[in-house]
Amino acid sequence: MTELYEKVAIVTGSSRGIGAEIALRLARAGARVVVNYAHDHQAADEICMRITQTGGKCAAVQADVSNPDDVRRLFDAAIEHFGRIDILVNNAGILIFKNIAEFTDDEFDRILNINLKSIFYTLREAAGRLTDHGRIVNISSTVTRLMLPKYGPYAATKGAVEQLTRIFAREIGERGITVNSVSPGPIFTDMFRAGKTEEDIQRMAALSSLGRIGETDDIAQIVLFLVSAEARWITGQNIGANGGII
Repeated sequence: MTELYEKVAIVTGSSRGIGAEIALRLARAGARVVVNYAHDHQAADEICMRITQTGGKCAAVQADVSNPDDVRRLFDAAIEHFGRIDILVNNAGILIFKNIAEFTDDEFDRILNINLKSIFYTLREAAGRLTDHGRIVNISSTVTRLMLPKYGPYAATKGAVEQLTRIFAREIGERGITVNSVSPGPIFTDMFRAGKTEEDIQRMAALSSLGRIGETDDIAQIVLFLVSAEARWITGQNIGANGGII
């Protein structure tokens, strides 16, 4: 697959989980990929190694995307390595799985910083650095449409991401740049499994029309489509990718 040949993609939070699968998928389609990570350089290096072993090009770049200075450095590094930026996938995020009454102020600030402020910072940077006819995909969540206990602040941040997506699509559309969001349902990742019992997981699987928890590649395939030329007329949209939960 070469539909993204010589395109340059930044994928935030791509050392593991959904982000890692997205990075691998984009690389297989021909993109040169910047694998962003916050702490786990070993995991990021492993993803880059998998990309380069199959003939792709990759750079692992450490940056805390909840820090605006780090975001600028991430974009600088992408241009230094590959000369341009065509695709931005905002995947970095955390889930703190507890009732609203149990949240501390520090936990609330942390989930806002990583899940919401990071999107604002990268979109602001992309406004001046993404090439014309570029692509932006923000990862949201199906929990914005559900009323699930223990997801309150997480759902609030993802709902805000969807609003930023719609408005930024209007603001930057004159340059041919599309901006969309994808809302996964439950996906087998470490973040999803954290704090859940096997009973919790099976109950969520039963909500799906397809009777299963999603896989990371289910989401990566949708992102690949949204950053392709075939999706040039889709912008300002939120794509539900949840196996029919809602």
